[in-house]
Amino acid sequence: MPSEGKQPLFVLVRPQMGENIGAAARAMWNFGLDRMRVVGPRDGWPNEKAVVMASGAGRLLDEAQVSDSLAEALEDTTYVFATTARIRGLTKPVMSPERAMALAAEKLASGEKVAVLFGPERAGLENEDVARANALITVPVNPDCPSLNLAQCVLLTAYEWRRAQGEISHERMEIARGGDPATGGDIEAWATHLEERLDERGFFFPPEKEANMKTNLRNLWSRMPLTRADVQMLHGALRQLIRGKDN
Repeated sequence: MPSEGKQPLFVLVRPQMGENIGAAARAMWNFGLDRMRVVGPRDGWPNEKAVVMASGAGRLLDEAQVSDSLAEALEDTTYVFATTARIRGLTKPVMSPERAMALAAEKLASGEKVAVLFGPERAGLENEDVARANALITVPVNPDCPSLNLAQCVLLTAYEWRRAQGEISHERMEIARGGDPATGGDIEAWATHLEERLDERGFFFPPEKEANMKTNLRNLWSRMPLTRADVQMLHGALRQLIRGKDN
């Protein structure tokens, strides 16, 4: 069964190679999309090569709706995007994948049923296909090599869908297992320990610069994403250095 939650339909129009259908299914499922429709696959359906290439996303192929015509595949949709590298002389809004998927999310939230069309590998969607779309999606690619592989285009659009859901973390700190972040108390104890040992060795010189030097050290520790294990190791290293110096 398809997963819960509203999401766009991804419609593969006359795909030519089973491998690309499977790769497209895998790209969709990478980003939590599982509503695939296939129109007139060249090599028939089901396709064993697609199953092999799907690698963990075979369910999407099992549940894919296969149609003989694009009109049939879009019969229950209310808003359709067409992906294309070429502007076809048809008057339509042209959007980036980012903007298109943000709009798709808005329309789905309001109760509409949204589809995204992806054309065959050799030449993409025909004008007859594009004419059925409400808007176009195009990617700012190198004009000397504008054509994307089917699965690449699916993956890029699926990624932007995921972004539109606010599920992309643009930066985070990966903490190793068992590596709890150091608390303010941990950092304070370490900073005090270090300052005491440095003070004993005459590090804070001349005296009028002592306060500023300590502030800079404290700022250094606050910039570092230390774990409790890191702080314990620093304490141990400092003790060992002092012990070796004293001996």
